[in-house]
Amino acid sequence: MTIRIRVIDAFADRPFEGNPAAVCLLEGPDWPSEAWMRKVAMEMNLSETAFARRPSPRSGSDWKLRWFTPVVEDDLCGHATLATAHVLFADGLAEGEIRFETRSGILFARATPEGAITLDFPTAKIDRCAAPEGLAAALGGQPECAFSTGLRDLLVVFDGERRVRELRPDFAALAAITRQHALRGVIATAGAEHPEAGYDFVSRFFSPADGIPEDAVTGSTHTALVPLWSDRLGRRQLVGIQASARTGRLYVELRADRVWITGRAVTVLDGTLLVPTEDMNGNA
Repeated sequence: MTIRIRVIDAFADRPFEGNPAAVCLLEGPDWPSEAWMRKVAMEMNLSETAFARRPSPRSGSDWKLRWFTPVVEDDLCGHATLATAHVLFADGLAEGEIRFETRSGILFARATPEGAITLDFPTAKIDRCAAPEGLAAALGGQPECAFSTGLRDLLVVFDGERRVRELRPDFAALAAITRQHALRGVIATAGAEHPEAGYDFVSRFFSPADGIPEDAVTGSTHTALVPLWSDRLGRRQLVGIQASARTGRLYVELRADRVWITGRAVTVLDGTLLVPTEDMNGNA
């Protein structure tokens, strides 16, 4: 049998920017085998591969959604959710708002009149904490302060945008630290040096233990970044730049206990997976 697979550049206005995610829309009432989904994610070798299928009746959602890195199944992913919503809207399988059933609860994606997509995610709890021993050496820079987040990420704040942009992590050392402390990854952030440039803060995200040395643009980390910078800057509507090599711009808003994250997406590849029938035997 065959399954259509697409690669979408999320948080991008044009191809080869933002963060690429693979998207598979599945048919049938059950998930394929988890082993097969993991193999597909390894084969695609992108930071995330998303699998979506219709839920059972009266589930309270429109689609079920799962995300896999090349190494693990993820609890929350922003850019692959945006990519999946882009595919559903483009195929005419959704309009207006999509309710995704995920490991992190119900997530929403809404089409905007301007052709962008707004993700509606719960905010992540952040608490001040001590930076783990060896973190500064592993990152290649000394942070000003650190916070733990409900995402299992360590959020570290630097005293200048340039320091974040110039980080050159030792990924083996960073992977060892995140494994030791049961972390998904490390978010590095700083306020914009020149707000007149059109953004308020910058960030980078490193998750080498999960197969993502540096993520290009990470929607999920902004559920922690937005509360932090909204409090520091005294504004609810902000613009963030993820300062990876591909870069990405995120328009964000704090809405009580939710974060709205808006961006665009572009389809760059549309192909077909050849799937042995036995690999599709999974569970609900």
